[in-house]
Amino acid sequence: MLRVRLSDPRLSYMSAPWELHETSTHQDHVIAHVVGATVLGHFEFDDAAHLLLDIGFIWTIFADGEMGLVPQTMAISELGLDATAKEELLADLAALHRDGSEALGLVRITQAPAGCLVTTVDFYASGANRQLVIRGEDASLAIVGSVVTVEVSISRA
Repeated sequence: MLRVRLSDPRLSYMSAPWELHETSTHQDHVIAHVVGATVLGHFEFDDAAHLLLDIGFIWTIFADGEMGLVPQTMAISELGLDATAKEELLADLAALHRDGSEALGLVRITQAPAGCLVTTVDFYASGANRQLVIRGEDASLAIVGSVVTVEVSISRA
């Protein structure tokens, strides 16, 4: 189970009364695999956040905080997108792997901030909302989801 001090000053960007939420064994397993990987980019689709990792996997985080880790080509093929959208995603993936922070002209993926090497992952709840804070070496991301509306958003933390 992952824990962080609730008085941690790095959490000052949170405006809602977030409380530490327990992670499941499956979440702990996925998190253990992504610590040490770098987030290259992200996109939102089908009420989930999808993070492209430098290890060739896409880390999918759903609105309720559940998650999966799948090889990138399998993850893209499983999305309910038309062929053109899948080709654009694959082109963005290739550009990010090839060019890293120098990747230009991305169509479907938002480039992650530089230095987003995953060091810790913290999970919080506030009513029907869930938040996963991915702390990186030099940059962090927050994934916020609603169990009620099944919406998810990605922002810098």
